[in-house]
Amino acid sequence: MILYHGSNTSSLNTLKPQQADHDRPYIYMTTIKIVAGFYLINAVERPYYWFPYGFEKDGTVHYQEWYPNALKEAAEGKTGYIYTIDAKEEDVLPFKNIPCAKLGTAPMSVIDCITIPDCYQWLMEQEKSGAFILKKYKDKTPEQFKFLQRQLLDYLSEKNMKENPTCSYAKFVQAKFPAIWEEYIKRG
Repeated sequence: MILYHGSNTSSLNTLKPQQADHDRPYIYMTTIKIVAGFYLINAVERPYYWFPYGFEKDGTVHYQEWYPNALKEAAEGKTGYIYTIDAKEEDVLPFKNIPCAKLGTAPMSVIDCITIPDCYQWLMEQEKSGAFILKKYKDKTPEQFKFLQRQLLDYLSEKNMKENPTCSYAKFVQAKFPAIWEEYIKRG
């Protein structure tokens, strides 16, 4: 099966499972090239992540901007690489909650690589070609912001960010969503 892996590391001939925030090392891949492109632009330093993409009912990919110019801020001037892999079924597991995502359990040979000199420019070209829909901040409804607030508050609580307010994710929320951070702190 043809899969894609987005990386900021150049010249990879073999992808190897790496430890992230799961129980064991994996190679994170997708069946959709544009989704691999989103993984080039994490707005939060590892080991945390911020990949606000999803899918319409018809399967069309969308990227949600939850603050002004979020995509441009995360992507502009960043270089990335989308690697293509021809994976064996027995070396791949499904990833819960993301139908196009796959987890590689063994090293895999790269069969092709696209170099993306400026991720923002590439993403804008992809949007124009219909590869995804950019859902802009200015078009969000109050209900959508309430949904985001609930998600962020739940995640902050789950990860007990009060104990680690200087980690990359907590700092991201403090900078981009200060009212949500204040609400989290008030909840005691």
